[in-house]
Parts: sequence; structure tokens; C-alpha cells
Amino acid sequence: MKEKQSEDQTIDECILRTGAVKKPENIAQLITLVQQESHYSDREILNHIVTLQNEGKIALKKETVAATKPSAHLVSRKTLWYWATLAFTAATAALVLEVSGNVPAIVDTRMVLGTFFVLLMPGYTLVRALFPARKPDTVERIGLSIGMSIALVSLDAFILNFTPWKITLSSIVWTLALLLIILATSASLNGLRHTAAR
Repeated sequence: MKEKQSEDQTIDECILRTGAVKKPENIAQLITLVQQESHYSDREILNHIVTLQNEGKIALKKETVAATKPSAHLVSRKTLWYWATLAFTAATAALVLEVSGNVPAIVDTRMVLGTFFVLLMPGYTLVRALFPARKPDTVERIGLSIGMSIALVSLDAFILNFTPWKITLSSIVWTLALLLIILATSASLNGLRHTAAR
């Protein structure tokens, strides 16, 4: 507890010193200047700046708070998983449906990608779509992803059984690929909407 208070005082002192010496015009400039002199993240610095402003210890232009919103670079980093999911889906579908042969490397790769494709990815994209704001920890996310994947794949197979395509390798792969694309797109849009609303 004492270490946390000491660290908070150190951040506050760094912010106040930088503000007094370098006289930044706005919050974004102050964050950049403090980061150059310390190891703190922009989120930590921003939280302390807001606290110091509320206490009346510093005063910066209010209209520049918008400059601290996530940049296009951060938004693109947040959608990186979306493009990785689409690439993974395309690669797995192509490997399972198009590549033939009994070469051990191809068979092993097909099994590994297929396992993730069936047991992890449908649930993972569904969890991301359902909880755009909340970030479950790794164990919770993996557990939810596996459980949801089993439920989604079972439902997919059940529905396919009553269609003209029946349950075949190609029908399962195509419907799961379509489901992954829909869920990943929905999750990505929800995430971007949540980021813009903050």
C-alpha cells in the first residue's frame, strides 16, 4: 500500500514538475513530455492529470481532452485480431478442403488448425461479440471459448442434418467459416463502437 502511495506521489511530482518547467499547452503535450521523462503508461499519466486538475493543482485547456482519445493507430491495433481471425479461417478452410495428400506435415498442420477451428475459434469470436467492454482473464476466456465452441458446432451440425447438404466435411467447414466471419465482424464492430463511446 505504501509503495502504491509512493508511486502515485512520484507520478504526481513528475507531472507537476514537467508542467511547471516545460509549460505544455494541453493534456496531450503533457502526457508526451511526462512519458519522455518516465516509464509510466499514458493511461496512468492521464488518470493522475485528471486527479490533479480536479484538485486544482494544474490547469490545462479542456478542449484538448479530445486529443487524448485513441488514435487511428490504436484502433487498428484493436482490429488486428479481426484480420488474423479472417486469415486463419481462410487458411484452415483452404487447407482442409483444397489441399490433398498424406504428407505427414500437411496432415499434422490440418489437425492442429482444424482443432482450433472447431474447438476454440467459434466460441472465442462469440465471447468477443458478447463482451466488447469486458476483458475476461485468459483462463476464463479459454474456458468460455471452448464451451461456446462445442455448443455452436453441435448446433451447426444439428441444423445441417435437416438441410439438403447434410453433415459432411465440406458443409461443416463452410458453415463454420461463415459463422466465424459473421461473429468476428459483429465483435469488431461492437468493439469499435465501444471504443468510440468512451
